[in-house]
Amino acid sequence: MALGALDFLKDGGEMGAKMRALDWDSTPLGSPTAWPQSLKTIVRVMLDSRFAMWLMWGPSGIFFCNDAYLPTLGVKGAWGLGARADKVWEEVWPAVRSRIEGVLQSGVATFDEGLQLFLRRSGYDEETFHTFSYSPVYDDADRIAGMLCVVAEDTTRVIAERRLRSLRQLAAFSTRDAASVDAAGAGLLQALQTNRFDLPFAALYALDVGSRSAHLVACNQVVTEGRLPALIDLAQDSPALPIAAVMRSGGDRVIEGLPEAGITILGPWAEPVDKAIALPLGDGAQARPVAVLLLGISTRRQLDAAYRGFLGLVADQVASALSDTRTRLEARARAEALAELDRAKNVFFGNVSHELRTPLTLMLGPVDDLLAHGALAPEIVEPLQLVQRNGARLRKLVNSLLDFSRIEAGQVAARYEATDLAAFTTDLAAVFRSAVEQAGLQLVVRCPPLAEPVYVDRDMWERVVLNLLSNALKHTFEGQIEVGLAIDGSTVHLGVRDTGVGIAPEELPRVFERFHRVAGARARTQEGTGIGLALVQELVRLHGGSISAISTPGAGSCFTVSIPLGAAHLAPAQVHRDAAAAQASLAANSFVDDALRAAAPDDAPAAAPRDRLIGGNRRERVLVVDDNGDMRSYIARLLRPYWEVTTVADGVEALASIDAALPDLVVTDMHMPVLDGRGLIQHIRTRKSAHALPVIVLSAQAGDEQRAAGLEQGADDYLVKPFSTRELLARVEVQLARARLRSQGADPALWEDAPP
Repeated sequence: MALGALDFLKDGGEMGAKMRALDWDSTPLGSPTAWPQSLKTIVRVMLDSRFAMWLMWGPSGIFFCNDAYLPTLGVKGAWGLGARADKVWEEVWPAVRSRIEGVLQSGVATFDEGLQLFLRRSGYDEETFHTFSYSPVYDDADRIAGMLCVVAEDTTRVIAERRLRSLRQLAAFSTRDAASVDAAGAGLLQALQTNRFDLPFAALYALDVGSRSAHLVACNQVVTEGRLPALIDLAQDSPALPIAAVMRSGGDRVIEGLPEAGITILGPWAEPVDKAIALPLGDGAQARPVAVLLLGISTRRQLDAAYRGFLGLVADQVASALSDTRTRLEARARAEALAELDRAKNVFFGNVSHELRTPLTLMLGPVDDLLAHGALAPEIVEPLQLVQRNGARLRKLVNSLLDFSRIEAGQVAARYEATDLAAFTTDLAAVFRSAVEQAGLQLVVRCPPLAEPVYVDRDMWERVVLNLLSNALKHTFEGQIEVGLAIDGSTVHLGVRDTGVGIAPEELPRVFERFHRVAGARARTQEGTGIGLALVQELVRLHGGSISAISTPGAGSCFTVSIPLGAAHLAPAQVHRDAAAAQASLAANSFVDDALRAAAPDDAPAAAPRDRLIGGNRRERVLVVDDNGDMRSYIARLLRPYWEVTTVADGVEALASIDAALPDLVVTDMHMPVLDGRGLIQHIRTRKSAHALPVIVLSAQAGDEQRAAGLEQGADDYLVKPFSTRELLARVEVQLARARLRSQGADPALWEDAPP
């Protein structure tokens, strides 16, 4: 056809060229030269537009479109031009027919936004979304002759928004209440059901720990024919369901032909799901996958890069949620195990404490009776007093353990009484005055009368005050200890301040932990269980209060106890409103006795019944190093009949004594403040004048490993507590005899042990 007759079709891109080349005479429209001017005009406008349009003209509904519409037309672009519109869009005609007929009959345009249509433009029913308007077009006689569709395809936007909503819903799904990882997985699959268009089904297989199989956790859709296997043998590959291969390789697999494999799962459309993708789920802590997520693929969308990316994000979120659940459940199991261990420990402490009280009573009762007799020889009184003091100390430790176990088990029945707390606290502090002054310190008590009584359990308050005072005295060597009481608003504060060694900043947060002891801290003694401050904290909490500590190393510490006034915070059944005077109980004696003993100087040397002399001119000197005053006195009393004995309380004092006058032997405890036995030995071996000085270590650690470690660190002998008098004397004599032989140039290996 001559171009002049088709000037209205010039240009127009690909569709313009197809219109010029088409044999229009074979169509109901006939030659373009005979087309009405209105058709020519609308076709020219459509071809020149860069917005997607298609046109239906005439009684036969002949189809036209422009280049911008070709992606929507798809494979139909090869034959759609000039064909009937109802044949071009046969698959969607039932959905659009009423709209088109309405426009042709009424002349009123339509508008649809994001309408879902299933186009067979790629060889299958593809899910698409379109925003479009149908408008009437007129012939030269101003009659409605057809319909023009102006359309924007929204498929990418709508599906992306739908997938994003699914990811948000999945992220918002909480597995916090899931009782197991499998329960969490089943819940997550249910959350995926909100988007069956992109996720027609989901199934989860989890690795069975310790076995070569994976079990089906859940499937969120009905399997109408066949079934997903409940158990997968990971040692065997299955082409139909390659879970084992995915577990082994850690890479995803696309599975096709599910119905042919006997697995029929209904999706949102009439046809069953044909394809799925198996995605491995990692745990982070393990190199291999711990689960496989099987996700159905829509039968009406291509598995393109965007679709794969979405499915990968779903798998990542499910893996993360399962990992979080596994971590939470493992943490809960550990916490429950620790709680059970804690309960068992408290029961053990309670039982042991009860069992120890009977032998302690049977031991201390006769000792108290003997000492009360008053007719014993001095050499008998001193050992009995030693037994009495340390039995009382052991009883105090047992009582502390029992109290702590009862508090932990919730078995403490408190009795809160209206108390003149200022007078009571003053009395408690007063019983410590002699011990504080004996240590060369000053005790300052500032407890002015309070405006109202304070509800406290008096036994508990006594333990709080005495523990804090005992702790302050233990770590204070000069200056003062101050006890203060004051009301601030609705709270009463007890402060115990000292000018002692202080606490390092890194140790301060842990001072209230059970069994925690600051390593190497200078103290009058290292004795104790490490639960004193922890017990104080628990007793204060039972009063609805709190305790805090501030400290400056080298300048001292201050512990502050704060409890509410009134009784509203206490259990009514435990409150007794009758005020009565409170006094320190006999239990305070054990605290004071310990304090007096820690503050007292070592006992004076006893007379020696016989001497051991070197060359007839001097007695051999033994240096005893132990932070426990009773232990120092006990060892000194055993050794002084035979040797000259000097006692010191820690490794630093021992080095100073060695530098002042070199002893012939050192007997040292292993665990001491400031400088322990291990450090003392190391310093001795580095001193030229003392490197050969024999050292005997005393320790409560009785294992072979501890004994070997002590000897490897440079000790000449290792003696386990408790020891017999004869054994201690024999070992001291052996080491001194060896030292004598060395000084005389003899080989100690040839010398046999001599009796003491």
